[in-house]
Amino acid sequence: MDVLTKVPVREQEAAARAKNFDEVCLGYNKEEAMEEATRCINCKNAQCVKGCPVAIDIPAFIEQVKLGNIEEAYQIISRSSALPAVCGRVCPQESQCEGKCIRGIKGDPVSIGKLERFVADWARENGIRPEPAKEKNGRKVAVIGSGPAGLTCAGDLAKLGYDVTIFEALHEAGGVLVYGIPEFRLPKEEVVAKEIANVVSLGVKIEKNVIIGKSITIDELISEEGFEAVFIGSGAGLPKFMGIPGENANGVFSANEYLTRSNLMKAFNEDSNTPIMRGKKVAVVGGGNVAMDAARTALRLGAEVHIVYRRSEEELPARVEEVHHAKEEGIIFDLLTNPTEILEDENNWVRGMKCIRMELGEPDASGRRRPVEIPDSEFEMELDTVIMSLGTSPNPLISSTTEGLETNKWKCIVADEEFGRTSKEGVFAGGDAVTGAATVILAMGAGKAAAKGIHEYLSNR
Repeated sequence: MDVLTKVPVREQEAAARAKNFDEVCLGYNKEEAMEEATRCINCKNAQCVKGCPVAIDIPAFIEQVKLGNIEEAYQIISRSSALPAVCGRVCPQESQCEGKCIRGIKGDPVSIGKLERFVADWARENGIRPEPAKEKNGRKVAVIGSGPAGLTCAGDLAKLGYDVTIFEALHEAGGVLVYGIPEFRLPKEEVVAKEIANVVSLGVKIEKNVIIGKSITIDELISEEGFEAVFIGSGAGLPKFMGIPGENANGVFSANEYLTRSNLMKAFNEDSNTPIMRGKKVAVVGGGNVAMDAARTALRLGAEVHIVYRRSEEELPARVEEVHHAKEEGIIFDLLTNPTEILEDENNWVRGMKCIRMELGEPDASGRRRPVEIPDSEFEMELDTVIMSLGTSPNPLISSTTEGLETNKWKCIVADEEFGRTSKEGVFAGGDAVTGAATVILAMGAGKAAAKGIHEYLSNR
């Protein structure tokens, strides 16, 4: 075996997968996983662990995979992560654990994410679950939101013996995992639902269709329902738009709405009660992972799809793997291009989009080179659907109905990074509700930090 090269991961062929919603990556089998695990050199000062926001003991679990002890590998992972089958699929490992892997200096880094996925999938298929708390302490904690931050915080607190209830606004638990990430990247029934069931098996209760700030307030949870601490992990579900003419036309969607219709409401099925517009020529404005998800969903619904992004490929914020998959599937990238107006027909339906060519100038505050318009370079694209994927911000409902909860100018809740403490005593927050839209694993890291903060807070009362 060549120790410098990863064991390849099987995938659906691009031509086939572009026409279905089945999972693209097929993962490792046990033999492949054990072979890949032998590439790990079991560093004493493991940099990969430092690169993991939830601090999984990566060398230890990989060592167990190497020995074929998959159940033990799973228990090692589950001590740190509530959602290993999710993280193994959607984490940006290339910039976190694998980005720090010493093996990657002279060759390919160890496929840590694919090994984590294999272990979690094997545990699920063999009925293995995380170890619950030995005894309960009877103290009540409320968690708002059942996305990655909320599930992680709830799971960690349950393992410490707390009586935890998650309050979810939607009719299905999972947050962005169910409404934001497509089936072909993250299967809902087979993966997400089973990961949530593992959290419930620890004793966590989930109440759905409860809108905090409307059904009940945080103050009422504390004063009337007997919760001693509250964690806000409500995410960032309020979409942003460009503010250009024509954005109110029929056929303009936020990526948030488009993906929610497809992922949560199963609108890609012909018999769905929540239809989705099946455009013939679709432009997705933006270059992040959500833009790739929306574009690849539109492609599977039968459209010719263009990614319209104002910077070059080097500045694309999406994962390299997602860009690679999108290109393989036939998505067209119109880079260094910026929309200036959405064109409507006489019935207010999208008929096209005016754009202007861009070039890169000096770096801006983000460190990326600022895109600058090229004079007299306007042109029109003929379209019937536009999907805006420009990021999201937190819904202000919770902060506006909670007395004494400080927010910043972006309407994000202010919380310290170490423990998620907010300006209101007993209330903690983390994930996208604090940072704005970010990754699943960073939200999980915030949920884990808040669980420690809540435990410390309640232990001293």
